[in-house]
Amino acid sequence: MIIPTVGKTLLRITVIFFSIFLALILFTPSFPFFQYPVNSLPSYRPEIWSLRRIVEWRPCNWWIQGHPAALPAKSNGYIRVECYGGLNQMRRDLCDGVGVARLLNATLVLPKFEVAAYWNESSGFGDVFDVDYFIQKMSGFIEVVKELPAEIASKEPFHVDCSKRKGLYDYVESVLPSLLEHRYISFTPAMSQRRDRYPLYAKAAFCQACYNALRLTSTLEKKASELLEAIPKPFLSLHLRFEPDMVAYSQCEYSNLSPASLQAIDAARGDRKAWTGEQARIWRNRGKCPLTPNETALILQALSIPTNTNIYLAAGDGLMELEGLTSVYTNVFTKSTLHSGEDFTSMHGNTKAALDYYVSISSDSYVATYFGNMDKMVAAMRALKGLPKTLFLSRRGFAVLTSQGLKGKALLEALWKVHRDDFVMGVGSALPDCFCEYKL
Repeated sequence: MIIPTVGKTLLRITVIFFSIFLALILFTPSFPFFQYPVNSLPSYRPEIWSLRRIVEWRPCNWWIQGHPAALPAKSNGYIRVECYGGLNQMRRDLCDGVGVARLLNATLVLPKFEVAAYWNESSGFGDVFDVDYFIQKMSGFIEVVKELPAEIASKEPFHVDCSKRKGLYDYVESVLPSLLEHRYISFTPAMSQRRDRYPLYAKAAFCQACYNALRLTSTLEKKASELLEAIPKPFLSLHLRFEPDMVAYSQCEYSNLSPASLQAIDAARGDRKAWTGEQARIWRNRGKCPLTPNETALILQALSIPTNTNIYLAAGDGLMELEGLTSVYTNVFTKSTLHSGEDFTSMHGNTKAALDYYVSISSDSYVATYFGNMDKMVAAMRALKGLPKTLFLSRRGFAVLTSQGLKGKALLEALWKVHRDDFVMGVGSALPDCFCEYKL
């Protein structure tokens, strides 16, 4: 049968139309922001949490579903981890220490939390974490003891200082000989770890210690639960860092701060001078400068987070310029406003930090202005619990965009694009050592 010319033309047009339609269905992503060209986003931006992620971090199967390798019949000796700093820095040291102890086939002695006047801290491991639970959950991964054998208990451990070592630090080569010689050693883990070189059983011990074995004491968990219950729901937990010591350590200069804030920063600087001129610009554009509360509020608005959002402020004492946030987001709650009893005011730094940690891993959403030890731990625990609304604000993105002179609506649009891509791609969502990337 011969099809007339007009019929052939209609058929060709139909085939082309259908091909284009099919291509759109197959290759157009289902995420809301992809409906618009990158450079022509609409004036209305959906709330950041409404976007669908295409990458997610979840616990690796080899850790969650695997079985720990059998412990050797004989231990090479005893290791005690010495932990310094704030709660989450000490938690990180402990986790590293567990991995090292398993690597060296050593028995772990409960860690020593160093008393630190700087952190207003005097609480030990057992004041924060449930010791018996920790030992139970580590069974099969590593042997943990509360007490040393009588023949060793009277001795001071031989100290091995790994804390300043960086790069390719080999514990087997550098620490094992001391362990075999002295049978009881103490050490602070190296700042830079290469756990990718660990055998799987040592990595599994590290992961188990960090994410499955550390539970707050029943007393502390009760206080944290009461605090969580008191926060209006739903709520966003905001880890805001803008204390004098942090700004001084960053070596960043800020304009438009109050005289009181500038005085506090100067007092904390000591010999650490702020960068000036071109060096200051480069440093800031590398993302080295903490976000102010005012800058944080601006970014939250760019992400279309409503200004009536309930916000729990997970932060220590000494925050500066807080009115820059609270003048925009008025429903802000803190530990001190929700917990005013005598038992709360007598708490120290570690136990107060534990409350923030507990609330943050249970919040509806979590936003951090920094990427410190607490933020990494909270992000990983939220990934473990299947809570995807976690985001780290981009200090580098904010600095670069403002240095380009962007202001007003143009700045808000640009900030949206930066954080949109970070959230959708799961940037900074978890630690890679124990978590694997899954395409959704």
